[in-house]
Amino acid sequence: MPLSRAEIATPSGARLINRLCKHWAHKLEVEHSEQDAKIVFASGTCLMHAEPDRLLVSIETLEEEHLDQLEGVVESHLMRMAKDESLEIVWEN
Repeated sequence: MPLSRAEIATPSGARLINRLCKHWAHKLEVEHSEQDAKIVFASGTCLMHAEPDRLLVSIETLEEEHLDQLEGVVESHLMRMAKDESLEIVWEN
C-alpha cells in the first residue's frame, strides 16, 4: 500500500486535529481524541498524532495515483485550519 508521511513543526497540533476533524466529520468517517485522529476517505486513510512541538501525519492509499491527491487535500485543509500560522509540509513517500 502506498504510504506518505509528513512531520510538521507546530505547537498547535492538537488544535489542528480538533478543527480538521470537526470540519470533516459531517462527510467522512472520523475518529479522534485530543492527540490522535483517523480520517477515512474513499481512496485512503489519514492518521494524525499531535506532539508538543509537531504534528505527525501519515496517508495510506490503495493505489499510488491517489497518494498525491490525498496529500494535496490534507495539506490544503491543514493550511486553512492553521489560519495565520505558517506550516511547512514536506511529504516523504
